[in-house]
Amino acid sequence: MSALDFVKIASRNKRRTFLLVIILILILFGIGRLLDSVFNGGGVYTIIALTIALIQSLVSYYAGDKIVLSSVRARQPDLGDYEERQFVNVVQELCIAAGIPQPKCYVMDDPSPNAFATGRDPKHASVCATKGLLKVLNREELEGVIGHELSHVKNRDILTMTMVSVLAGAIVIIADLLRYNLFYGATRSRDRDNGGGRIIALLVFIIVVIFATIISHLMTLAVSRAREYMADAGSVSLTRNPLALASALEKISNYSKPMVGISDAVSHFFISDPKKRKLSEKDSLWANLWSTHPPIEKRIAILRQMAGASSL
Repeated sequence: MSALDFVKIASRNKRRTFLLVIILILILFGIGRLLDSVFNGGGVYTIIALTIALIQSLVSYYAGDKIVLSSVRARQPDLGDYEERQFVNVVQELCIAAGIPQPKCYVMDDPSPNAFATGRDPKHASVCATKGLLKVLNREELEGVIGHELSHVKNRDILTMTMVSVLAGAIVIIADLLRYNLFYGATRSRDRDNGGGRIIALLVFIIVVIFATIISHLMTLAVSRAREYMADAGSVSLTRNPLALASALEKISNYSKPMVGISDAVSHFFISDPKKRKLSEKDSLWANLWSTHPPIEKRIAILRQMAGASSL
């Protein structure tokens, strides 16, 4: 993978992120107009929807990484701890090799081996590893995993991932406002003959909730399985050691317990599905539609093929 490839991928991901924001604004504008029509809002719901979209966009861009790190209860590494100090050293060394600024390092006190990167660009990035990962991997394997995460940083995948994790919540907020208005309004109008209007409002609420769920999930799928394969390849380009990442992924997959307290909004950040869903290990059209993580076994097989090809 050449440096030119990284530049093209980063540029493409910036365009996709901008497109995601535009799509979100249009969706929220449509929902606002719909609510104004049903509840005779006179444009109030549209203004609320667009305001939420603007605020969420700004928050996602400037503080999305902090929100993600806070949600997983990440902390700064203890440099007095050998494993955590080694983690920081590996990040420093690979950043020099990748030619990018060193991201901030964080640690999660979770026994499940996993890692992720977040931020809006290489100058404002963070890499987080679990205690479980630092305990079970040797240095070469850790380099493979960190190389994967730094590839996300260099490709600017983290911009899309961070925006997606926070922006999708805007539609959910609108759905919650609609639910409040529906039931609060129903309580106030209980003694009035408003049965037809309440039925229409209920139908609109159901449609918006279903629509919001689907759109939120599709936005999450913007971080596709292809990006994980690309980050694996990027790791190999940095470390020149595909078998190290293959071995790391094998150890990660052998840990069967899911991570605790990880929401669907941030699960796509991790190098492996933190919820250990069986769908993530399937290679089918349905799995490709509804899972952001490719099967680890397939990723390992590809890495081993790369090692075989490089040894010829």
